[in-house]
Amino acid sequence: MTALLALSIGCPSGIGPEVSAVAASESREKIVLVGDLRVIKRAARRRGIDPSRFVGVAEAEQARRLAAGSAGVIQPGPPLAAADSVPGWPTPRSGRAQLAWVDAACDLVLSGAADAMVTGPVSKEVIVSSKAPGSEGFLGHTEYLMARLRAKEVVMAFSCDAFATSLVTTHLRLAEVPRSVTAAAVSRATFWLAWLLHRVSAASDLRIAVSGLNPHAGEGGLLGSEERRCIQPGMARAAARMKKGGLSVTLEGPVPAETAFRLASKGRYAGVVAMYHDQATIPMKLVGF
Repeated sequence: MTALLALSIGCPSGIGPEVSAVAASESREKIVLVGDLRVIKRAARRRGIDPSRFVGVAEAEQARRLAAGSAGVIQPGPPLAAADSVPGWPTPRSGRAQLAWVDAACDLVLSGAADAMVTGPVSKEVIVSSKAPGSEGFLGHTEYLMARLRAKEVVMAFSCDAFATSLVTTHLRLAEVPRSVTAAAVSRATFWLAWLLHRVSAASDLRIAVSGLNPHAGEGGLLGSEERRCIQPGMARAAARMKKGGLSVTLEGPVPAETAFRLASKGRYAGVVAMYHDQATIPMKLVGF
């Protein structure tokens, strides 16, 4: 059976509906969009896509049965008013809708009606200001889904043709990052990156660079001690966990982040463990946007 992906379309006033419409029209997989049907059809027209290809459905199974070239749309709740989807001007009502769409897509996968979930870009600020149930402290899909699913471990990761990267910390104020880079967090991000690479890479000699937090990976302690206190012990923990899990990966580090990503783009490393958000996303978006 063809996989069915549940795609929550993100902020109705942002780029999410257009990205979702294009993805659904070009994907070789079956996709059921979760969002507002009128917003999706409008986004399709903006991108030169026939809006009739998007069909309102009551359940995921109907989306599976649609003819090739069509995508089902599940619309939780009532339609949004036109004022709640003006490009660039999200409202509290659209904030509540964004979160409801994430919940609905998640529930489709939990119930087995869909096989995996894809998320369109949301407005974190608008979700929080909407004061919808569950919106308090919303920092992003990673943290929200971890709490909603009561997951013991979650790691944010990105992958492109050149390399993959995982993050030790995610959506934090930069001032909070150093104390959040712990040996346990480094171990977790390293282990799950190794796990991912074993499933997506054909290479027999997998190498992962664990980046430093500080410039020049701390310069032997001159520019910071996190590399010695937290990152090296975290690497040791990860190595022991990988050995126990049968994952054969060579770890190197702490490597200065600028060097780790440069060499990864040249093929030396299959993956890089980054310490914080922009340390990972800037090179990833330059190389594999």
